[in-house]
Amino acid sequence: MPSLIAYSQPLGRRKAKHLLRRTCFNFSPEKIDEFANLTPSQALWSLSAPSVRKLYEPIDPKGEDWDDMHWTSSTKDPADFTRQGAKRISVAGWWWYNAFNEITLEHKLTLFLHTCFTTSKDSGTGTSTHFYDHLRLLQKYALGDLKTLANKITIDNAMLLYLDNNVNNRWNPNENYAREFLELFTILKGEQKGDGDYTNYTEHDVQMAAQVFSGFKNKNDRSIIDAETGLPMGYIKVNHHVQDDKTFSAAFGNATITGGSDVASILQEHEDFVNMIFSQDATAVSYVRKLYRFFVKSEWDPSVETDVINPLAQDLRDNGFQLLPVLKKLLESEHFYDEDDNQNTDNIIGAIIKHPMQLWTEIISAFKVNLVDANQQDKWEEYYHYFFKNFAHNSCFSAAGFNMFSPDSVAGYPADYQEPNYDRQWFTSVSIIARYKYMDSFLMGKNLITGGGSFESIVDSVAYVQSTISNPYDATTIVTEIAQYLYPEDIDQDRVDYFKDILTGTLGDVYWTGAWADYIGGDDTTARIRLNELLTAMVNAAEFQIM
Repeated sequence: MPSLIAYSQPLGRRKAKHLLRRTCFNFSPEKIDEFANLTPSQALWSLSAPSVRKLYEPIDPKGEDWDDMHWTSSTKDPADFTRQGAKRISVAGWWWYNAFNEITLEHKLTLFLHTCFTTSKDSGTGTSTHFYDHLRLLQKYALGDLKTLANKITIDNAMLLYLDNNVNNRWNPNENYAREFLELFTILKGEQKGDGDYTNYTEHDVQMAAQVFSGFKNKNDRSIIDAETGLPMGYIKVNHHVQDDKTFSAAFGNATITGGSDVASILQEHEDFVNMIFSQDATAVSYVRKLYRFFVKSEWDPSVETDVINPLAQDLRDNGFQLLPVLKKLLESEHFYDEDDNQNTDNIIGAIIKHPMQLWTEIISAFKVNLVDANQQDKWEEYYHYFFKNFAHNSCFSAAGFNMFSPDSVAGYPADYQEPNYDRQWFTSVSIIARYKYMDSFLMGKNLITGGGSFESIVDSVAYVQSTISNPYDATTIVTEIAQYLYPEDIDQDRVDYFKDILTGTLGDVYWTGAWADYIGGDDTTARIRLNELLTAMVNAAEFQIM
């Protein structure tokens, strides 16, 4: 039966790989070896460290002047800057660079929160600075509590614009944000009981929620700073707010929330509403199900609901909706490491198809790509424009079905919520073409997905093998040790032989031994060709596409 009992032994490589893949974006052999000697509790203590920001702020390397490059900290009105689309991508590049270089849960949790409180950086969220502030808000609460974030997100400039709550007023209430807040962001619908009537709320509750949210306005110049977060926020226009009391349906015990008549009382009204939503059992359950689907597995049987989801939902309520204690309990559990289940048909390790960004990032860390130093002024254009914008964002991710921080709808990315396929939607007849070109692109230092465009960040297959493999002269050792690092599970002899043949051909082991000896003697031609083919085959294999 599924068990939340803590797994207390050292992880070993298999479980260390599993934990690292699920919790962060860096997957180096060194980190795997380090974590292999730690217990889950020790590893998660390390992973709970907050970000220290390898990049302090994003840079637009093609800005028209110095302020334009540093637009996020400029005193100019954000709307005055050009290249807003490029700047949004620079923000995404700033976030990814920190996520890759910092081995902490904060970044995976930020992405998780993005799936819970969805906006789109490229659609209706205002200037690029609004997206930057929104992303920092998610980061602020990645290791914090969901209920406070649910309060703060309402007055976030990007969210106010994205779901039209900036035009919600007492004369013409706009229900868009209120509906999504209930249906997607917090409690969810539950089962439909009738027309506009669901288990967890009714249409009447949507209307009342819209009144609670009325009068909240965005502030384009970012001049209002939230004292608690230190981040720009919107404001409240008191005479646009519905100041009457709001009475909700029987789903909420016919609770009445007192209407506010000034800024302080309106904020209290909003907080009372959020408290009401979060007091419902269904809210905690909805978040834990999302956590489980994001970090563990997309589907589960009733025993998981009883023995894992429901107890963690109670823990979430008991911990004041603090994410970290609940997630740590899940990720330390025997259940997470398959220690409570002897069945090989429903394993958790290797049960998720990798997100395109996860796949791409693992290649960079696993194969020691010489990533451009984005902190160096003379490398700004190389990193932000050529490597991240043209290669990663516009080619690798988008061609594989991932529009970074820009899901198709407010519901988020289909892989996170859409049954019955869930994460299997990352692997389609269209996306597979891009995914299979990732490794070749890194080996050549050229964008092979959408054509053209070179970059400095490459995989040096020969240098990788020389620095990583215990005996590079032996083809079996190369295949076995690479597979041990790359794949969730060990491969059988047939698969070892399949990959080994790429190195040895029909001539046997002596052929590869000779090719490596030639490299040591100064001629890397044969060794590099064979190793490039091997690494491409091992990355494109089914074993590396899952985690």
